[in-house]
Amino acid sequence: MNSHGTVVVEVHGRVGLIKINRPDVHNALNDEVMDGISDAIDLFETDEEIGCIVLTGSDKAFAAGADVQAMKSFDYMRAYKTDFVSRNWERVGKSRKPVIGAVAGFALGGGCELAMMCDIIIAAENAKFGQPEVRLGILPGAGGTQRLTRALGKAKAMDLCLTARTMDAFEAEKSGLVARVVPVERLLDEALSAAQAIAGFSLPVTMMIKESVNRAFESSLAEGLLFERRLFHSAFALEDQKEGMGAFLDKRKAIFKHR
Repeated sequence: MNSHGTVVVEVHGRVGLIKINRPDVHNALNDEVMDGISDAIDLFETDEEIGCIVLTGSDKAFAAGADVQAMKSFDYMRAYKTDFVSRNWERVGKSRKPVIGAVAGFALGGGCELAMMCDIIIAAENAKFGQPEVRLGILPGAGGTQRLTRALGKAKAMDLCLTARTMDAFEAEKSGLVARVVPVERLLDEALSAAQAIAGFSLPVTMMIKESVNRAFESSLAEGLLFERRLFHSAFALEDQKEGMGAFLDKRKAIFKHR
């Protein structure tokens, strides 16, 4: 499938794959790209046969940032009245199904922010992360000051946002931004393998896990624990819980029905 010329959409078993495809501008993000990604997420969210989503770019660039050419003539009223960023950039972060970002090459500015909207980032050894908006006379506007601070802490976030330096894949992993680092040639295989593993589990449960982990950033510990406990209790209403525990006791592989 191919929903937009700038976004390629594929299905690999129970995994939906979204590829940003603007190689001539290092996958710079514009409305066409973000609309294409949003449409693909909508498609995969409603498809009961999809259990996990992978978002990636090319070996040289996940996304080098928002398209400066498209933004340079903006004034305040255009940005405000068109609800720039809010209108079509946040769809990845709002996906209920787990999303893996497979990042190689540049993930700068909006590209870094898009990667951080994913639930897991798997990075190639050549990945570069950063928020260099200060060089353009603006600040990060798609979550760079917020998600980066939550992932890295205040000191690292201030460093990247104020100096415009980039962070390589190994520093990103050490700092907690990236889950794992793999060779470039193995990136997509590693991401698809992880996604297939997630998609092989009970979809209601993986969605609950995602909600529960995200709640840790949105509430107090007491409220987060209560939220987790109630979801934990509700899992005992699933057919998949009976199958999973039964399979464990029978020493066989569970066959989940995602209900």
